[in-house]
Formats: sequence, C-alpha cells, structure tokens
Amino acid sequence: MSLNLVTLLYLIASVCFIQALKGLSHPTTSIRGNLFGMVGMTIAALTTAALIVKLAGSGLGLVWVLLGLVVGGSYGAWRAKTVEMTKMPELVAFFHSMIGLAAVFIAIAAVAEPWAFAIVEKGGPIPGGNRIELALGAFIGAVTFSGSVIAFGKLSGTYKFRLFKGAPVVFPGQHWLNLGLGLAALFFLFGFWHSQSPIDFALICALGFILGVTIIIPIGGADMPVVVSMLNSYSGWAAAGIGFSLNNPMLIIAGSLVGSSGAILSYIMCKAMNRSFFNVILGGFGGEAAAGAAGAAEQRPVKSGSADDAAFVLGNAETVIIVPGYGLAVARAQHAVKELAQKLIAKGVTVKYAIHPVAGRMPGHMNVLLAEAEVPYDQVHEMEDINGEFQQADVAIILGANDVVNPAALTKGSPIYGMPILEAYKARTVIVNKRSMAAGYAGLDNELFYMDKTMMVFGDAKKVVEAMVKAVE
Repeated sequence: MSLNLVTLLYLIASVCFIQALKGLSHPTTSIRGNLFGMVGMTIAALTTAALIVKLAGSGLGLVWVLLGLVVGGSYGAWRAKTVEMTKMPELVAFFHSMIGLAAVFIAIAAVAEPWAFAIVEKGGPIPGGNRIELALGAFIGAVTFSGSVIAFGKLSGTYKFRLFKGAPVVFPGQHWLNLGLGLAALFFLFGFWHSQSPIDFALICALGFILGVTIIIPIGGADMPVVVSMLNSYSGWAAAGIGFSLNNPMLIIAGSLVGSSGAILSYIMCKAMNRSFFNVILGGFGGEAAAGAAGAAEQRPVKSGSADDAAFVLGNAETVIIVPGYGLAVARAQHAVKELAQKLIAKGVTVKYAIHPVAGRMPGHMNVLLAEAEVPYDQVHEMEDINGEFQQADVAIILGANDVVNPAALTKGSPIYGMPILEAYKARTVIVNKRSMAAGYAGLDNELFYMDKTMMVFGDAKKVVEAMVKAVE
C-alpha cells in the first residue's frame, strides 16, 4: 500500500468523522451520523493495520493489531448492547479514561523505542519538537485517565470510597497544590525537552495522573455534565498530540475534531448552567448545602396526592408539559411516560416534552432516553423553545427532575443563581414525582415543591406513571 493511498483513505475517514459530528447534532440525523462514524473508523482501522504490515515487513504486528481489535471491539459491542440508560454517563467516562490511558501507553512506547515508530533512526535522539509533543500527549492522557476514573465514581454514586462520592472534596491550599503540580509538570517537560531523560518523562506522567484526581475531586455533582464534556475534549487533544509525534494525520484530525467539539460542548454546558468554565475546574458547589437542605426539607409541609389524583388533573387539562429528569432514567420509566402521553393525546390533550441542556448526568441524556422509547421528535423541545409556553400550560408534570426546575436560580446569593431553568413554576398546576423530599444533585432545596399549586406524588417513577396510565379515563 502506497503512502498516497494511505493519505487518501485517511482523508476519506476524516470526512466521515466530520459528517458523523454533523449528524449527531440532531436526533433526526443521529442514526446517519453514527453510520458515518462507524464507516470512518473502519476505514481508519483497516488502513492502519495495512500500514503496520508495510512498515513491519511481516504480519506479526498485524496479529497483535487484530487481537486488540477483536478484544476491544467485542467488549465495546457487549457494553453497548447491555448498558442501562442510567449507566450511560459512567460508560462514557470509562471510555474517556481508556482513550487517555492509550495515549499514555503509546507515548511511553514511542519514548522507549522511537525508531519503531519511524520517529528517528535506531540509536538517534528524539527531535526536540517530538519530545514536547510526546510529553504533552502523555500528560494530557494521564490527566484524562485519572480524572475520568474519579468522574466515573462520582457519576456511579455506588462506591463508599470518599473520592467517588458526589459531594466536593475540598481542603485548604487545594488550588495552590494544583498550581504547583502544573508548574512542576512544566519544569519536567522542559527537562525532557532538554535532555530526553526518561526520569523526567516518568515524572510528567505521574504528575498528570495526580493532577487528574486533584482537579476533579473538588467538583460537585451538579457540574458533572461539564466534566464529562471537558474530559471528552482532553481525550481528543491527547490523541492529537500523539498523532503529531507519530506523523499520523488520522490521529491528528480525529483528535482535533474530538478536542474542539468537546471544548465547544463544555462551553455550551457552562452557558446553560451560568457557570464559568474556570470556576467549574477550580471548584464545585453543592457539598455543604446538601446536608442542611435535606434536613430542612423534611420539616416543611407539602401538598401530596396519589397517582389517581394526578391522572384526574392530567385528564382534564388541555395542555401538558412533561419535564423528564434523572429520576425518570433511574426508574426506566421512559416507555411508561410515552404510553401516558399517547393516552392523553388520544383524549385531545396537547403534550410536549421540555428538555434542559444539563438534565441528567451527561449532555443529551434525556434526549437519548426519550429516543429509546421512540418518542416523536416533534414533541421534544429544548429549553429556549419551550420556556415561553409554561405560562399557558395547564399542567407541568416533573418526573425525577430537581435542579433544572429550581426557582432558587432566580434568587441572588443562591449557589445556582443565574442558571437558566425550565420555568415549570409558571404553569397553572405543577405535579412533581419524586421518591422523597431529598435535595437534588446540587444539594439545594427546591421552593417549587412547596407552592400551593404543586402536588407531590411520591414513589418510583415507573410505578407511579403506570398507575397514572391505568387511571386516565
């Protein structure tokens, strides 16, 4: 295989990746986007395998490549087939960690035997530019790996290890420690560039692994959607850095696409939460507020009702807006919700879904959830499009959402002040389904639950919604 053909195939794969990103920007074209992505990756993988055979002069290298493809591909297919929707954020964090770790391993191999990657002749020194690229790729990859591991634990919420809990882990001098780690990494990067010392390179990797932990542990659970997209961006830049060192245009293009799209998504998430990106990185919120808010919530009276009461209100409404949240995903109630909506529509009720950009625990979580239940796309509306309709809605039914409908975002001094929310509190009647009055992921109490027009329906979302379906006449 000639290098010209390799370049052409990589170019075709890159175009497929660009089309994949374009397709994934909207639910109606997401299937086509996924197909473009799979085709592009298949072309890139097969081209790389053929290139390895050409450079190695034998098929031994190809055996290892094929073994990796079979093992990795089989595991990925199995996880995609069996993963629960509630576990999707953790799966994304896991994949990010693997990309980061792969970048570290490739960089280590390239530093140990640069001639095997055609960087230099055997026995010659690595060029200064390649040293910087390898060091940066390894450092960013290490940060991505350890940071994604912490994000995985925080998103899972099932581990007792303190660093894996959703509440921020803070201590005096934390920011100075992070600054010191970053400056130390720059110092050893200069040392590696100057002398190609393997000790300097090892210290760069070690500092990256440590920094990945220290910059994620102080971030509260409410900021996890931003963290997921940020780590996605890091994984892309790590791959791009390694691509420059290996002179691999496919890695450069694909890594740059992932890095830039992840950075843009992080900006969109921060804007949706009225948060500064640097504030998210330097600290979180919600840790200290959670204990006090939860305790206060248990003592305040609320108006509660049954599923039959909620069904009666819904059945007599003309317009209903459904607000899905993470609790809906936990209960796997999306199919029951669709059935409820269909029954209401059959009675002449106008039903719409309202999606907040950071609802759930990763960007687009609720959109994917509803798409799995085959909810028609024309019924699903983003926050900017639906907020103006709450005031005319007869009923807003909130299923497992909390922070994204919290009016505390309108109160100065609140930790989430200024965060755009779904204005469900403007509806004539509000029905809220929650398991309990526990505070949301941000650790803040929600005044919406105590309004006179709000009816709380406690219980598992799936069971409650199924009971509503049976009760709607």
